[in-house]
Amino acid sequence: MFKYKKTLLFSLLGLWVAGCATNVVTNLTPTQYPRNPTGQYLVEMKLDSTQQTLRIDSVTPYVVVGFNEYKMRPTHKMTNRWETYVPVTASQDSILYHYKVNYEYNRFGAPGTNSLLSPEYKLIVTK
Repeated sequence: MFKYKKTLLFSLLGLWVAGCATNVVTNLTPTQYPRNPTGQYLVEMKLDSTQQTLRIDSVTPYVVVGFNEYKMRPTHKMTNRWETYVPVTASQDSILYHYKVNYEYNRFGAPGTNSLLSPEYKLIVTK
């Protein structure tokens, strides 16, 4: 009897985990860039989602550097990738940044809103 309950519990747990929607932000930016005279560096990310209720047209990603947010634009001919340029001053050798993704999803009644934060990344600018 105990063995049956234990098997049922693990089976239900497996189904619950497999049925959960996941949203994953992937950093596509190289860890190093050579310094350029403009001081602007391209930062790219992609969003992979198994959430069927996600409204892809509502996805609004940002790059967050310190207290500054830089809105990202969709990459041409791609549906799940975004890019923007971030400034790195001549006195800086690196910056720490992360992504913040705001989005809406379908639910009964009004759409719901949610946000996703990525881990922190480091961009190094070499001379």
